[in-house]
Amino acid sequence: MAIDLKNLNHNQLKELISKAQQRQDDLRKEKAAKLRDKIEAMIKAEGFTLEDVYPRLGRRTRRTGTVKPKYRNPENPAMTWSGRGKRPRWFSAALAAGKKERDLLIK
Repeated sequence: MAIDLKNLNHNQLKELISKAQQRQDDLRKEKAAKLRDKIEAMIKAEGFTLEDVYPRLGRRTRRTGTVKPKYRNPENPAMTWSGRGKRPRWFSAALAAGKKERDLLIK
């Protein structure tokens, strides 16, 4: 199937390129799916599970622990901040009022 590129205008070329790239992506996905099936078949043939061979696949969630609070609002001790993320309003207000970060540290 020979396409005469010289007779195509700009829009036709863009469309042809877009379709070719989409077909290339589809072929890559098909090949990856076939490879995945082969690997899974080999793993099953040996008597293992996918998680036995690739233990990290079983736990996709990121472990996040809680962080101890680092700063405390002197006016309301129930309000604390770990020092991570956006500064709370009370922290910014205390700094604007002349307090230092070290004054707000939990001791």
